[in-house]
Amino acid sequence: MKYQIRESVAEDMPAVLKLIKELAIFEREAHAVEMTTERLIKDGFGSEKLFHCFVGVIDKNVEGMALLYPRYSTWKGPVIHLEDLIVSEGFRGSGLGTALLNEVVKYGAQLGVKRISWDVLDWNSPAIEFYEKKGAKVLRDWDVVHLDEKGIQEYLSNL
Repeated sequence: MKYQIRESVAEDMPAVLKLIKELAIFEREAHAVEMTTERLIKDGFGSEKLFHCFVGVIDKNVEGMALLYPRYSTWKGPVIHLEDLIVSEGFRGSGLGTALLNEVVKYGAQLGVKRISWDVLDWNSPAIEFYEKKGAKVLRDWDVVHLDEKGIQEYLSNL
C-alpha cells in the first residue's frame, strides 16, 4: 500500500478531527470529544503553536495521524508526549501506524528529547503489543491522573 507521511497543514484538521472522533468511539468515549476544527487550527497553527502533527495520506485522504507536544521531565530534561496515534479502522495493519510512529521517533531524535511518552488503555492489547514490538516499555505500575475543567473549578473554589 502506498502512503505518504508528512507534517500536517491547517487544511488537514477536519480529517484529523474525524480520526479523533473515530478513536473516541473505539475507546467508548464518543460523548467526551469537545474538540472543533477551528480549535485545532488555532492551537496547531496559530501564533502560539501548542502541538505538532504528522498525517498519513493514502489516495489524497488523511487516514492516520500522530499528534504530539513538548513536555519537560525534571529527571531527564526535554520530552515529547504523543497524545494520539490514530489510523483509520480500514487501514490498520497496513504499516501506516508504524510509519507514523517512525516519523515521531525521528522528530524526537532531531529535537534531542530524552524520552517520548504516551498512554495506552490497559484493555487495548493490540496497541500494547504493537508498542512493545517497537521496543516501548508499557509501565503498568503507573496510574494516569487528570483534573478536568469541573475538577479545576472545584479545586479553586476550595482554596
